[in-house]
Amino acid sequence: MTLFDLVIRSMRKNIKHYYLYFFALILSVVLYFVFATLQYDPAVMEQSEVSANMAAAFRVAGILLLFIAGIFVVYANAIFLKRRSKEIGLYQLIGLTKGAVTRLLIIENALLGAGALIIGVGAGLLVSRVFLMLLMKLIGHEGFIEVSFSMAAVIQTAVVFIAIIALTSVQMLFTVYRSTLLGLFNSEKSGEHPKKPKTFLSAVLAILGMGLIVFGYWFSGHMLNNMIYFNMLAVLASTILGTYLVFRVTISWLFYQIRKRKQGHLGLNNSLSLAPLMHRMKGNANSLTIITVLSAMTLAMLAGSYSLYYSTEKETRYMMPFDFAFDEQWLADDEISAEAFEAELKEKEINYTTATIELLGVEWTYEEGIFPAFMDWSGGIYNTYIVSAKQLQKAGLQVDTPKDGTVIYHSSEMSFLAKDMKIPFEIYITSSEPESKYTAVKLGEGNVINNTWGPQFVVNDADFEKYKKAMVPESIENMSPEWIIKSIRIFNITDKSQLALASDIRTQHWDEGSWSYGADYYSMYERSIQSNGLLIFIAGFLGLVFLISTGSILYFKQMTEAEQEKKSYATLRQLGFTVQDIMRGIIRKQAFVFGLPLLIGLLHSVFAIKAASFLFMSDITVPASIAMGVYALIYLIFAFLTVGYYRKTVKSAL
Repeated sequence: MTLFDLVIRSMRKNIKHYYLYFFALILSVVLYFVFATLQYDPAVMEQSEVSANMAAAFRVAGILLLFIAGIFVVYANAIFLKRRSKEIGLYQLIGLTKGAVTRLLIIENALLGAGALIIGVGAGLLVSRVFLMLLMKLIGHEGFIEVSFSMAAVIQTAVVFIAIIALTSVQMLFTVYRSTLLGLFNSEKSGEHPKKPKTFLSAVLAILGMGLIVFGYWFSGHMLNNMIYFNMLAVLASTILGTYLVFRVTISWLFYQIRKRKQGHLGLNNSLSLAPLMHRMKGNANSLTIITVLSAMTLAMLAGSYSLYYSTEKETRYMMPFDFAFDEQWLADDEISAEAFEAELKEKEINYTTATIELLGVEWTYEEGIFPAFMDWSGGIYNTYIVSAKQLQKAGLQVDTPKDGTVIYHSSEMSFLAKDMKIPFEIYITSSEPESKYTAVKLGEGNVINNTWGPQFVVNDADFEKYKKAMVPESIENMSPEWIIKSIRIFNITDKSQLALASDIRTQHWDEGSWSYGADYYSMYERSIQSNGLLIFIAGFLGLVFLISTGSILYFKQMTEAEQEKKSYATLRQLGFTVQDIMRGIIRKQAFVFGLPLLIGLLHSVFAIKAASFLFMSDITVPASIAMGVYALIYLIFAFLTVGYYRKTVKSAL
């Protein structure tokens, strides 16, 4: 019998061992090929030409996807090799050299890889259209979408998975050459004998683990200062170390205390749940810590990206309160005038309202301690515009009218500081004669004039006229003369379904460089929905890959443990315990294995999102909760699959 014949016989006899590893390979190929297909799809490439961010985002996401897929396959291969350890030992026992056994495993691995590549590419072609349609929907692309076969995607996927197969082959080589016969035959029995913990040291480390997590949570809400990057690293380090100590020490110490209180008489349920966990806690601590921390990061990424997408319209409106705004003193060569724009609106029968708002340039300063430390540049001179609340109200914007001598500070860029600013605070207008003093009584929501003209002070009409008479334009050094007193013509479209048509009128003559200055609400919303749609797609795709990978790893690991414990279940069945009696203890174990990492991961992500909430102008509670709920639901499906496999194992044990 040749080595190849032995390979074929081995593969035919070991289907029950192969299918997990084969599934992991196929799944990784499908997901990577779908992503590669999207990269080379004509519709996506067309969008990438418009947005350089899309191409860069796909490249970065591709690297992350490759990393996740590689780790997943290597881990699945490690479980696969452990389940076949006796077979590998038998090959050596009957006379095959370690080199021959290694060649046999590598040939098997290459055949499995080739099969997974062919099946994965075929399956990827079938599901690529679904993902492409989802991506185009998220970025607001209209029109017919057709997936084209990409040979470049096939070649890229093949190269990547040849490299992964080579890596797993090296893993097999090390496993064979570094293992002894005794170790191979006893690998499935390997575990750890739970030692009595050193009471004082364990208690200190257990409390330290909880304390580090609590400190990380607390510190995450106090990161906004001039050491923000160091603070982020400190939060990450304390949370990771605390999580590891919780799994490695705190839980082991609690388990030991439970066993000690029961004087070793654990009972059936605890024997099937607590005892196996105690015997494997040391080995599981690393994997559970990694899964928990990465789950938290994935959840935060998913919740954050979905929150951005969910609040795109609202946050764009914060920046652009009016549909269109024209500077009647400043027009780019390729920009349509307000009069010509109005004429075309009438020609196309688009109903609108219009008004004129006067802006007065202001130089101002403030006292130290108003803003957080990392934003506190007190002593400097800043430029802002004063706006009359009366004019804004006539233009259709609902704003409060401040009392005499007070202002409401509006800035979409500064809204993230609302909870950290010391309000009210005094501002000093240096561009008037004499210098004026006002009290900022509130930080308003978003801008009151479109984002092009920066932050604004809203005052009542009397204070507006008072400053207009007292202002000294020549004293303002940081503004060009034509920017100091401005007359802004605004338009609001009555029927919002006509916004796209109205936007086309304004943008039809633009070149790319005009956009940043003359952007209207709809064009900014379109660009934001494209970037945020791409972000949520990539975050969702990577989150799905990670979720399937970690869920599968836990599932594979529990399947292996179920096989190892099958004899114990047979003994219990012979003693008269029913399947339901045994399953109660097993379910408690799975609640720990799947539930605890998920619960801690959710807690970590909640505080991570809370720490990053300054990036959002609107409330993100609803989108973040939806994202976390969907993630948890999919994750728990693996727990139910695992319980089902255990039930099947227990039933067949007798």
